[in-house]
Amino acid sequence: MAGAAPSALRPPKVAIIGCGMVGSTLAYTMVVERVAGELILMDANEGRARGEARDISHAIPFGAPTAVRAGGMDDCAGADVVVITAGAAQKPGQTRLELAARNVQITKSLVPPLAAVAPDALFLLVSNPVDILTYAALKASGLPWQRVIGSGTVLDTARFRAEIGAHCGVDPRNVHAYILGEHGDSEIPVWSLTNIAGAPLRVFCRTCPRRYEPENMDRIFERVKNAAYEIIALKGATYYAIALATTRMIEAILRDQRTILTASVLAQGQYGIQDVCLSLPVVLGRRGVERIVDLPLSEDERQALNRSAEALKTVLRQVGYEDTQRQPQ
Repeated sequence: MAGAAPSALRPPKVAIIGCGMVGSTLAYTMVVERVAGELILMDANEGRARGEARDISHAIPFGAPTAVRAGGMDDCAGADVVVITAGAAQKPGQTRLELAARNVQITKSLVPPLAAVAPDALFLLVSNPVDILTYAALKASGLPWQRVIGSGTVLDTARFRAEIGAHCGVDPRNVHAYILGEHGDSEIPVWSLTNIAGAPLRVFCRTCPRRYEPENMDRIFERVKNAAYEIIALKGATYYAIALATTRMIEAILRDQRTILTASVLAQGQYGIQDVCLSLPVVLGRRGVERIVDLPLSEDERQALNRSAEALKTVLRQVGYEDTQRQPQ
């Protein structure tokens, strides 16, 4: 698997394609978190990219030295990670999957020239619908599947852990829980493996201020699934949390941390699913996906994950990927 490590003489370089609210917030977060040594900001609106780069660069004296500049396709050469946030934004009341056709075309136009100038880079898709665009980027790039990754349900999983932590009155960092499948309406909560400090949730909740009850768990998941829709209705877009979630993914890659995150990747037969990108727990390091973690899901969860995969495959066929096969029943 390709993907050379950055030179010891050169700080990690990250190219961010798209300087809307997500891309610009990501660049700022990367500087605050001191993850990369060089950031290239690229946007169809060149003035926007220059303005964001200049504004963010003024924050550098308060953090760590980071070279931040606007650039074009050629300036992305030598990037260790290329992050794509470009695309049409999700509108109030619009599902992520309704964005598919337009953003697939944008992704297909961007990825081949970027892969040509940065052939050793890992590609990280953030634009929505992220699972569809991760698949489109993989097909357009010709790169190994381990090096084309979507942000997937990394943020959904964080929201899930936060909601459970609030319900149980504990630090969400002590909650181990996952959201898998589509980053969207068919995503699934893995209740069967959710635990706090190693204790299954049902057991831990015997001492909770609020007990484990199905209706409480349903409300938790509904808040997680609908969080983005509610925020978009209130303020028009989401960008702070997804920027920090993406920064966490980039940190895991550049520092070779082998962190387990629920990224969108091409399924390799797990749970009988193939030829579709969706969120599964992966070990993420400097070469991209080191491996996919095969969790012992309950039968209901396995079936729900297969339904999520089929929902995504239906959209893939609608946007022109006719060779995507249906799952065997």
